[in-house]
Amino acid sequence: MNGGPSGFNNAPVTRICVIASAIFSVFLGIKGGSNKLGLSYQDIFRNPRLWKLVLSVFAFSSTPEMMFGLYLLYYFRVFERQIGSNKYSVFILFSVIVSLLFEVFAVTLLQDPLANLLTSGPYGLIFASFVPFYFDIPVSTRFRVVGVHLSDKSFIYLAGVQLLLSSWKRSILPGICGILAGSLYRLNLFGIHKAKFPEFIASFFSRLSWPSTGSPRGATSRNVTGSAPSYAGRHVQASFLIAPIPAAFSLITITFFRTYPAPMAPSTEPSEDAIATLASMGFDRNSARQALVQARNDVNTATNILLEAQSH
Repeated sequence: MNGGPSGFNNAPVTRICVIASAIFSVFLGIKGGSNKLGLSYQDIFRNPRLWKLVLSVFAFSSTPEMMFGLYLLYYFRVFERQIGSNKYSVFILFSVIVSLLFEVFAVTLLQDPLANLLTSGPYGLIFASFVPFYFDIPVSTRFRVVGVHLSDKSFIYLAGVQLLLSSWKRSILPGICGILAGSLYRLNLFGIHKAKFPEFIASFFSRLSWPSTGSPRGATSRNVTGSAPSYAGRHVQASFLIAPIPAAFSLITITFFRTYPAPMAPSTEPSEDAIATLASMGFDRNSARQALVQARNDVNTATNILLEAQSH
């Protein structure tokens, strides 16, 4: 499963988040300060330090966490393309603040002044994004590996589980707080879905990010009724670190082939199930039908076409 066109096209806010998180994580890792970023009861109540609170939102405390975290942040750019950079910025701010409040509440209940209870990193944003990922992104491919039934979404869940267990108890708590924050956003708490930043702020972030190195804009259709992008057979190799316990890592590499279909003839009618799937994601039925015709009834490809058309 992919997040649409490669690179950061139409995802300037995601680009800033990924770059900022990578820079802070690498810089603090070189300086040897990443292990000191985990929040504790003392950091919040007895000796509060604003700089540590801010950095703990961006910087990962270890290389494995940074690798999986940045991958997930990059993948979830699909939501910025779906709802727009302005509303996605609101989603980021809401997720970070609400998950941080949950974390402070949890630390207050535990009240252990000596323990570094919470690991650092944008766990709130990442695990809040799993809520719309679970409800709004359909499964388009199913397959079996060693007798186990998997889907194209399984690899994202595996990466999330690895990140959740990367620091054991210190990472599980921020992950749960992020899921709670994403659930509250989905429930439209305080009418958050209608909130938007002033346009000049959104324009500022768009100018702040340099041109994308991904596929050019012209490579993808800008409207649903235009020509669909053609895909050749693609060889996909996915590697994941699975950790039953934090200290033990094993590398599992799964290789498979997926051939994206060529556009089908206009006379071929897409299935009602596929149209209903796209309609349940909030797309217009007529636009969904046209996108499925271009994508030869492939829901994943049709979703990317609709998201790209919606972003322009």
